[in-house]
Amino acid sequence: MFITLTDRAKNQFLHLMQSEEQHAIKINIETKGCSGKAYTMTYAKSKDPLDEEIALDDQHAIYIDPKAMLFIVGTEIDYETKKLQSGFVFNNPNERGRCGCGKSFHV
Repeated sequence: MFITLTDRAKNQFLHLMQSEEQHAIKINIETKGCSGKAYTMTYAKSKDPLDEEIALDDQHAIYIDPKAMLFIVGTEIDYETKKLQSGFVFNNPNERGRCGCGKSFHV
């Protein structure tokens, strides 16, 4: 598969969608930040024709924007819980560096 999810990430995606009564989350890459690229996630009402789809169960899915695929092929998405912060972590083998604040990356 082009992107993998850890069990923690899958469970957190499902939890978020169920608690917000949503059926899909779309992952995209935007140009911003110090290093040029940043991951974005939004709730999606529908799948665009060229989106890649990762089915989480019969009712929930993650959509990947086709333009983002160039930058995130091979990425593992995890969810980490630490003492002072929790969130999704993109372990992307294509990254060549991150900005100092950790909000953006470059390939």
